[in-house]
Amino acid sequence: MGFCKVNVDAKEEAPVEEEGAEGVKIKWLLDKSVGAPTFAMRHLTIQPGGHTPLHSHDWEHEVYVLEGKGFVRHQDREYEIGPADAIFVPPNELHQFLSTESSELRFLCMVPT
Repeated sequence: MGFCKVNVDAKEEAPVEEEGAEGVKIKWLLDKSVGAPTFAMRHLTIQPGGHTPLHSHDWEHEVYVLEGKGFVRHQDREYEIGPADAIFVPPNELHQFLSTESSELRFLCMVPT
């Protein structure tokens, strides 16, 4: 496949059912299904008070916050995040994304495939 254009509103949203996730939904925007050979772009929404699992894995994340307020836990620290923040999470490091109790958090997350 070659060039591909997708609209986030046209993509199907699915709940993240990984153990430890609460109030998280994902849309797969670009991945191998559209011909992207080396990485995937995902759109995540975390409901107020929700969070991704506290976890680590062998691959990196590149994250760009679109809207809302929240926190990212990295190893033993916590950082506030909001619109226009870009975050790099190295491989094999403990991390978690959390929304505030009053804000839905939306972000793009890119990972290698």
